[in-house]
Amino acid sequence: MKTIEGSMTALATPFQNGRFDEAAYRELIERQIAGGTSGIVPMGTTGEAATMAPEERWRAVRVAVEAAQGRVLVVGGAGSNNTAETVESVKRVREAGADGALIVTPYYNKPTQAGLVEHYRAIARAHPGFPLIAYNVPGRTGVDMLPETVARVAELPEVVAIKEASVTMSRAVDLMELCGDRLALLSGDDFTVMPFIACGGKGVISVSSNVAPRLMADLVAAARAGDLAVARALQVKMNTLHKLLFTESNPIPVKWALHLMGVFGPEIRLPLMPLSEPHASKLREELGRLNLL
Repeated sequence: MKTIEGSMTALATPFQNGRFDEAAYRELIERQIAGGTSGIVPMGTTGEAATMAPEERWRAVRVAVEAAQGRVLVVGGAGSNNTAETVESVKRVREAGADGALIVTPYYNKPTQAGLVEHYRAIARAHPGFPLIAYNVPGRTGVDMLPETVARVAELPEVVAIKEASVTMSRAVDLMELCGDRLALLSGDDFTVMPFIACGGKGVISVSSNVAPRLMADLVAAARAGDLAVARALQVKMNTLHKLLFTESNPIPVKWALHLMGVFGPEIRLPLMPLSEPHASKLREELGRLNLL
């Protein structure tokens, strides 16, 4: 597997007339690669996977693989709150040609810490040798995979990284203490990329990089190189953009930003709605300030 590091993008998904817009998706991926993105992650929260039919999701992963042409890492979102369904989803991601699968902790049914370990163990057992990235995002799932649990999951050779979105730097330090270099730590929070990397992180799976791939790639590169002055300046420069891209539920703002930039149309699937005013006006102003329009 390609090295899991750098600035990776949780891809938004374009729709046109209610259907997956493959042409616009390919254009978005080309923009990512040109902007220095090191990996793309189709079919996560940002990709509206929850509103897409299974065949649409697997088609999106396959299109991402085709568009990337081996130039960047492709990690397909395959998690659910059903272990058997997740095992099948990983199978489809593998068949699509992805380099690995992103597996969010099961949501809604709130498994115990022991249940989380068995969830990942069952997936790894079903797909020996296939790289898996665990994804901890308590604010979305209602369950927090604790560092001690991550350490147990990291004993599985298939689990090669974790996207950590608990938004505390002490968590990053705890994971480094317990897992060391066994697990690649990826930030799941655009607001704290620089300090997360300073605490041992290898990169980020970002929402903001959909609209500003070069800025995020440069931020991550500077932080990993130890150039904290440059990294800090870029983190501050993007701070307002990050805030505006989370004024409403992700991916509402980021899809509207991409619409304003002319990358693809404004369609989003219910129960999500297009970005409301005054958030839309403020986002347009910030995109202009960053010369992204």
